[in-house]
Amino acid sequence: MVRREVVGAHYGLRDWLAQRVTAVVMLVYTILLASVLIGGPPLDYWTWRAVWQVPVIQYATVLFLASLLYHAWVGMRNIFMDYIKDPGLRLGLYVLVIGALIWYGVWAVRILWGM
Repeated sequence: MVRREVVGAHYGLRDWLAQRVTAVVMLVYTILLASVLIGGPPLDYWTWRAVWQVPVIQYATVLFLASLLYHAWVGMRNIFMDYIKDPGLRLGLYVLVIGALIWYGVWAVRILWGM
């Protein structure tokens, strides 16, 4: 009988699916924003500002940001689980990445809704 050692958290399918779903959300947002920018009038400051004040664009951008941050978290967590063997170092890196992602998210939302 072969004894198997269980290692890691086994997020496999959930992480794979999360990466694909968030990537699709980001792709749809990119196409939406590109179509708005390409199909609209020439860009100047006032046009650019008006685009970002449309609620659909603001909410779509927040969804994009949430997808981007979650996508980044899943990727970094998987890299750390695969390559960082020391649990203390891994935990420290998790805390740094989570802190940075929260900071970036708050910063981006403040920029978006502060216009």
